[in-house]
Amino acid sequence: MSDNTATTTHSTTGEKAKGARTGEVATAGRDKTIKVVVSYVAKHPKYGKYVRRRTVLHAHDEGNQARVGDRVEVVPCRPMSKTKSWKLSRIVEKHLED
Repeated sequence: MSDNTATTTHSTTGEKAKGARTGEVATAGRDKTIKVVVSYVAKHPKYGKYVRRRTVLHAHDEGNQARVGDRVEVVPCRPMSKTKSWKLSRIVEKHLED
């Protein structure tokens, strides 16, 4: 049996996990749940103008460590509730309070 010690997570190596998305925490008021807004730019199919779009994801935050304004990475997981099927992978950047 080989000694497989490659148990490092994607968050420590700097690689992006499969299916991971990066967004900003919009709300963090609920226990162990955060709402992450993923913003992107898409080209309009008819007019060709670039428009801003967003996707709202509900993610599981086990330790309640993410705060509003933090930039976080979430990965897909099994459905935990009706709307929550993402899990907090890591906090990319903390929000600076004024």
